[in-house]
Amino acid sequence: MIDLERMAEIVDDAARSATTIPQFSEERALTVAEGYEIQKLSMHRRYARGDRRIGIKMGFTSRAKQLQMGLDDLIWGRLTETMRVAEGSSVSMAQYVHPRVEPEIAYLIKHRVAGNVSALEAINAVAGIACAMEVIDSRYADFKFDVGDVLADNTSAAGFVIGNWHAPDTDVTNLGLVLSINGRPRQIGSTAAILGNPARALVAAIRMAAEVGEPLEPGDIVLAGAATAAVELAAGDHVEAQFETLGSIGFTIVD
Repeated sequence: MIDLERMAEIVDDAARSATTIPQFSEERALTVAEGYEIQKLSMHRRYARGDRRIGIKMGFTSRAKQLQMGLDDLIWGRLTETMRVAEGSSVSMAQYVHPRVEPEIAYLIKHRVAGNVSALEAINAVAGIACAMEVIDSRYADFKFDVGDVLADNTSAAGFVIGNWHAPDTDVTNLGLVLSINGRPRQIGSTAAILGNPARALVAAIRMAAEVGEPLEPGDIVLAGAATAAVELAAGDHVEAQFETLGSIGFTIVD
């Protein structure tokens, strides 16, 4: 039998020390269930050190990516307090192995919600909507992994920045956006790239969190998934994302 507890310790230590590890799939591919179990166990190690889950993030929010990875659904990971980066602040490169940034939409949950819900029911459970950026940072060597690997590594979750909250009925179906590094546009896209409508990712988040006994609670944050390809980061980079209607957010990477 494979030792899921030991694997959880390995990915937790790698995230905490910002060091690379070999892909587990080099020895044996993990099933989806095994990947999620390792993720859960590794996150409980963080909670035991005083960190706290404050939401979840969605991944593989394009059909093409799901097909590429051999899946028929999204994936998800946990967000914690220590991952949050204040808008306009600086964060040390030493916290990461090989970080990348993606523009996203964030939802703030108003009341407990769980199960299979419609998009309207999902939005009715939202207190606010904001522009966001997620820092992803696979701890695997060369940023290479299969599905089981990335699930075990908490879907590469490493940090996130959130802008000002807007009314929950704000239309974010197809907002133009620009992701810039040091004042130079690196990605131009639309929130429609998130499943055609970010609310669909929210619906999936509600369903998938409930399936493992972690229903979304008041104050939880949901990151709906990437609206563009990820951009690599380096020390000295100033990152800014400008969203139609929602405004702009930024942060800086320092040594």
